[in-house]
Parts: sequence; structure tokens; C-alpha cells
Amino acid sequence: MDSKNSALNVRKQQATPRGVGVMCQWYAEKAENSTIWDIEGNKYIDFAGGIAVLNTGHCHPKIIAAVTEQLTKFTHTAYQVVPYESYVSLAERINERAPIEGTAKTSFFSTGAEAVENAVKIARSHTGRHGIVTFGNGFHGRSFMTMAMTGKTAPYKRDFGVMPAGVFHARYPVESKGITVDDAIQSIEDIFAEDIAAHDVAAIVLEPVQGEGGFNVVPADFLKRLRTLCDQHGILLIADEVQSGFARTGKLFAMNHYETKADLITMAKSLGGGFPISGVVGRAEVMDAPNPGGLGGTYAGNPVAVAAAHAVIDVIESEDLCERANVLGAELVSVLNTFKTTTNVVTDIRAIGSMVAIELETADQAKAIQNFAMENGLLILTCGRNGNVIRFLYPLTIPTEQFHEGLDILKQGFATLFA
Repeated sequence: MDSKNSALNVRKQQATPRGVGVMCQWYAEKAENSTIWDIEGNKYIDFAGGIAVLNTGHCHPKIIAAVTEQLTKFTHTAYQVVPYESYVSLAERINERAPIEGTAKTSFFSTGAEAVENAVKIARSHTGRHGIVTFGNGFHGRSFMTMAMTGKTAPYKRDFGVMPAGVFHARYPVESKGITVDDAIQSIEDIFAEDIAAHDVAAIVLEPVQGEGGFNVVPADFLKRLRTLCDQHGILLIADEVQSGFARTGKLFAMNHYETKADLITMAKSLGGGFPISGVVGRAEVMDAPNPGGLGGTYAGNPVAVAAAHAVIDVIESEDLCERANVLGAELVSVLNTFKTTTNVVTDIRAIGSMVAIELETADQAKAIQNFAMENGLLILTCGRNGNVIRFLYPLTIPTEQFHEGLDILKQGFATLFA
């Protein structure tokens, strides 16, 4: 007799398209903090966090309480039709905390891609220009504009035809790949010389820590020089913090680690603690560029998700999750460094807070570790241009004992497969 998971897999194949790639062959029944149980009662330690959505864990009691309370009031009015105070107060809280120079304003949307698209709209409206410069191996979303901005073809852009025009890709500085800060700056200058004049560029968009690209952390010197370059040519600097935001890197925003300020910051994922909400925060005069009606969306800033976001900020601050990210990240890096010395498969370790990744020589090696972990009750994700990077996105609320249990499974995997 087929298992429940197997039977549901058959139904999935018949009912849903193959274009929605699904990693796990088991189905979630319930989840709490850093644990997921499947429909057969199997238990998994979650080091994936719904792809960086669950910095505050599954079903945090304070978030559930906030959402439950909002459900008794109203679930939707469309903010552009009938506004509500919680949207305004959430914007105020983001404005106070975001590393933006001067007075800030915030607008909310539903998904990360929506936030990035709207940041582009705001930048184009403010500058009167059309060009957008992004970076190789960056990921910005799955809508057409954000696919064009994403610096990786497969699987995101392959087979989907011509992308929107006006997007150009520079090189992202990664020391382990031999791409220096000078190389990256020169690649932007080359774009200005060969593809689009600097005075036609509205914005340069980068992830301060590349997510899907392999957790590459931007050097402070590069950000500083990028800011100078943008100011020289009247270009806006946009930081895409959809994956790196909300305590993951040891600060509320990854940009908090740098003296350099962006003009706009996009956010999503862990802002909502499992509920769909995104946003753009930026300098007030830039954010005010679009005319009334130019920004918005039917579900943008949904009141249930807004309630969750308020609770997320409360939890991050009351439970000191930024410091927790630093403590857990340091311990994980220490363990990963032992793999570097005891095996010959590790080529690099990159970390900032609890945004941690280990790069192996091949994608097959990374997949082997992922499979071993899954078989032993640990859920981890891979990433990187070649799929040879293992990234760690555990909830920052994970109990210490369970965190160590996850690390033990990793140790067993590296010892078994690569000793």
C-alpha cells in the first residue's frame, strides 16, 4: 500500500505543473518554531526557514496572537480604498529603523518581486531615466522585470523569451572567485561606455548579501565606491534586502553593517513571519516621486500580514534575535571550518551573522549532503550559480539543543560522505 506521501505525490503530478519545482517528496502537516512534521508523523529540523521567511520560526505565539486578533476585526479593505492605522504605524516603525539618510517613507506590497518592481518604478519616476544596473548571480524575483534583473538564466529566465529592455549586469565582487572590487567597478564603467550612458541609468540595484547567488557578502569598500559612483552620475542606489533583512545577518538590515546608505531598500520574506508582505523604504523625496495611484495593489499591505509584521518586529527586539543570529552563526561557522580541515571538498565559507554558507567543489557533493541531511531529519537548501553551495536559514528562535542536533547531523554527513 502506498504511503500517504507517495499517494499525494501522485495527485500532485496529476494536478500541478512540472514548472513548479518541489524539493521535498513529503508533505507538511504541522510546524512549530524550528520543527516540521509531515503527514506521516516524521519530524524534521528546519534549517531552511521557508527560504528565509521564518527568522522568527514557525507559528510564533506572538505572531499567531496578533494575526488572530486582526482576524476578528477585518481581513481586507484594500488600503488604497479604506486605509487603516496599522499600515501607517508599521511604516513609521520601519522608517525609524531603516538605515536611510534623512527622513524616510515606506510603502507596502505583497511579495519580494513586487517590492523590487516598485522600487524600479520609484527610481524611474524620481530620476526620469530608464536604465537599471544589477549584478551577475543576483536574484530579484520571478516577474518579468525582476527576471530581467536576475543574473542567472537557469531556471529563472530560460525558455521565457525576451526579457524587458534597459537592464544591464555588472560583476559582483567575490574574492574567492577572483572578482575584485576594482573588477566590479570597472564592469560598471564598461556598461556606461558600451551599453548605456550613465545619465540614462535610474538605479543600481544590488543585494548586500547575495541570496540565491551563494551568500556573497558585499565588501564595504565596494559599497562606498558604488555610492560615490551613483552620486557622481545622479543614479539611485537600491539595496535588495528581501532575503537578508530582519535580523538574519545579526542586524535588522544587512545595510546596518555599513556606513554607506542606500536611497531605497526593498524588504519581504521574514518581515511577515510567514505571511505575505513586502515593502520599499527610502528617502522621502524619492519615495514621493510617483503620482497618487502610481503605487499600490489590491492586497498591498494586507491588514492580516501587517499585524504579523508588527509582531515580528516586537519578537526580534524583545528576544534580541540580532544577537542570537551572531551567536548561532559563529558556532555554525566554527563547525564548518572543521569540515574544511578534515575533508578536501570545501572551497569557501561565507558568513555574516546567521546568513551562512559553505561552498563545495561540486553540485553533486552539495546534493549528497542535502540528501543525507534529509534522510536523517534535517532540512537544508543549496544555492549558488552552480548549485554547489549549502546555505543555512534556520529560525533564529531555534532551541539551542535542537540547533546542536542539526549540527550533529551535518557532522555525520561530512564524516560519512567525505572522510
